[in-house]
Amino acid sequence: MRIIAGAFKGSRLVAPGGSNTRPTSDRVKESLFSMLDGYGVLQAANVLDLFAGSGGLGLEAMSRGAAEADFVDSASASARAVEANAQKLGIDHSTRIHSADVVSFLSSQRVPRQAMAEGQAPEHQASEGHAAARVGGVEYRGATAHRGGTAHRGGLAEIQNGGLDNIQNGEVLETRSDLDDGEGRIFDLVFMDPPYPMGEDAVTQILGRLAALLDMESIVVVERASRAPEPTMPAALEVFRSKTFGETALYFVQLRGDADESGDAAEADEPA
Repeated sequence: MRIIAGAFKGSRLVAPGGSNTRPTSDRVKESLFSMLDGYGVLQAANVLDLFAGSGGLGLEAMSRGAAEADFVDSASASARAVEANAQKLGIDHSTRIHSADVVSFLSSQRVPRQAMAEGQAPEHQASEGHAAARVGGVEYRGATAHRGGTAHRGGLAEIQNGGLDNIQNGEVLETRSDLDDGEGRIFDLVFMDPPYPMGEDAVTQILGRLAALLDMESIVVVERASRAPEPTMPAALEVFRSKTFGETALYFVQLRGDADESGDAAEADEPA
């Protein structure tokens, strides 16, 4: 496994021990990140990598300009692999590693005030104490460590105290990750690569919990077996694009727009 483009191009990644992980192939990653780059979602993004494995997708995003990333996996071997990879790339200060079940992690996150103000009703009550997070290799328990910063994506930004900022081509790009209200973070880009045997109801439940941590610019990428049915979306989300690569299918998901906008047809499935 390796980083295929960006600042860390060619860097080899440590893989977790055992045979339970399923790394995304280089071919799929090349196409996936080309599409994400076209959507303009990568620069200074706050990334969430669920079922992270080695962390290859989240680390690839950081190589291409994302500012920070949270990695979630219940396997301790995966948490150790992500930590080793982040340290090897010199970005462990911009990563949080959660050795936790994905549902428990999502349940532990505070719903941002912005999401509540926009009428995104959470499908869970956020609580503290579920997830263990490492920031720069140091373990924290309870709510994920919060750093200040005004939310917006890209451009030359003012450095704020305590912020996690990304330096790209000599410019400081301020992350959109924090709402600066002490009430949770919005994720700009989410990778969700659950085990293929995971049932569709479980996938839908996770997406429902995730919806409250997104805004209208956020993109969720769900990876499933191409032979499996398209994931059933909770009421708040919709698939706006899908693409298949042999045995792998990618679904691009976003918050559902207003009723007048929902008539726009989703892009057709694109075989590789």
